[in-house]
Amino acid sequence: MAYLNSFFISLLLSLLLLFLLPSHENNNSNAIIKAKQQAFLHCLQSHFIPSNLIFTSETQNYTTLLVSSIQNPRILTPNSYKPLLIITPTHESHVQSTVSCSKQLNIPPKIRSGGHDYEGLSSISTITPFFIVIDLRNLSSISIDEASGSTWVEAGATIGELYYAIAKKSKVSAFPAGSCPTVGVGGHFSGGGVGTLVRAYGLSIDNIIDARIVTSRGDVLDRESMGEDLFWAIRGGGGASFGVILSYKIQLVQVPSKVTVFTTTRSIRDGAIMLVTKWQQIAHKLDNRVFIKVNLLVVDDIITVKKNMKKNKKTIQIIFNSLFLGEKKDLVFIVEEFFPELELKADDCREMSWIESVLHFANFSTEVDSTVLLDRSSWSINGISFKAKSDFLTEPIKEKAWEKIFSWLLEEEERPMLEISPFGGRMDEISETDTPFPHRKGTLYDLLCLLTWKEEEGKEEETKRYMKWMKRYYEFMSPYVSREPRGAYLNGRDLQLGINGEGNTSYMKASEWGLRYFKGNFRRLAQVKTKVDPGNLFRDEQSIPLLS
Repeated sequence: MAYLNSFFISLLLSLLLLFLLPSHENNNSNAIIKAKQQAFLHCLQSHFIPSNLIFTSETQNYTTLLVSSIQNPRILTPNSYKPLLIITPTHESHVQSTVSCSKQLNIPPKIRSGGHDYEGLSSISTITPFFIVIDLRNLSSISIDEASGSTWVEAGATIGELYYAIAKKSKVSAFPAGSCPTVGVGGHFSGGGVGTLVRAYGLSIDNIIDARIVTSRGDVLDRESMGEDLFWAIRGGGGASFGVILSYKIQLVQVPSKVTVFTTTRSIRDGAIMLVTKWQQIAHKLDNRVFIKVNLLVVDDIITVKKNMKKNKKTIQIIFNSLFLGEKKDLVFIVEEFFPELELKADDCREMSWIESVLHFANFSTEVDSTVLLDRSSWSINGISFKAKSDFLTEPIKEKAWEKIFSWLLEEEERPMLEISPFGGRMDEISETDTPFPHRKGTLYDLLCLLTWKEEEGKEEETKRYMKWMKRYYEFMSPYVSREPRGAYLNGRDLQLGINGEGNTSYMKASEWGLRYFKGNFRRLAQVKTKVDPGNLFRDEQSIPLLS
């Protein structure tokens, strides 16, 4: 009893210091941060959270842990705020206790499963130094029911770990999700989940049948106890706005024992403009088993470089990358009928298992062992930063427009990659209000522009230049993409679309970015948010606002 009392006395003293400190004085900011950190530590200790699960800036491994899953070094600027502490729970009760402390101290938690948020919102803040990170890496179990195909996967697992676990149980089961194996399940699923099976089975969220979440009240709820409104919201509306998602129950899908892939490349000299124009006209209409995406790259023109010419030293290369749920003879037949201009041959195609296709689309050799999918190493160790812009196309871009786009890209100094993935198929069968993800029937393609560069200390001006260039690209592409509103994909997070302020942000202001991600579903998301988190505990730069 004396032990407990000492904790509560320390907690009260920390809270007293916290509220007495003059927050308006800049020279006291470090003292305020320290006070809030100590208050949170005492609160966690009062809940008997093991100390080895808690990391502060004074802890030896704090920085290592913070950057361990950050995929984008550009977010680690001198102006970005780091968390007061990071907690790595090993049990659901640890999450409940942490949320309870967050609510008690009004210090919002950020939720991190894989750390792939494009703007780093699961790891850092651009608006406040007063937040903590709940890192779910230790909550990563996967339990597969082979008979029913239903699977419980904890939010801290990665996509690669999920794929690996599925393949170990069955050669004819799969799950529709993204291609990058280090992406965390929690964030990926809660934002949508676009992958190579999108035309056959839709998004990840279209195959989620239950979930467990810790709300701002500290309750653990499943689908039945949370109700259909909240269950709807966390499947595509960004789970971190509503609570801490602990796990998802998903329904595995069936794939043949043999699937087929092909990758073929064309340049401008090979008729790339004509080919991408024709591809856009048919890729969203093909048999649901066929997925053919295009990567558009600005690359060195080997021929002109060898001739030592001063002009036109760049060209544009398009890469057709396909997954077909069937044998190669059937794929070749379909492509010959609807896209003969590609001149696809059987020798261009490779038959393999579904898990080998996962390796293929993750840019691994299919000869490597599938255990490579369990490697969580961060891309940021290479110092490669990036900025992304997402769009949706509701009508094909005409050939003349492609010529203009190609010319503009060749004139620019920067070398982005454009990835265009077809929708249609199963996506056309799901209403835009069934989940918060509204880009369904009538949306033909998902377009992602990615610009990468080497992040180097002392060269912040270069980073600013790249960020400005992405704004120019976005303006240039406006005539060719969706409008009213111009759509965007939540999992392609983009703070240039708009940002919340510290504390509560009005629904009107948040609509600047919210309508782009969610269209008419944004208001319903705000209604759910107001009901389940009325104190706006779960808030960040692009969290769902309260309706006020």
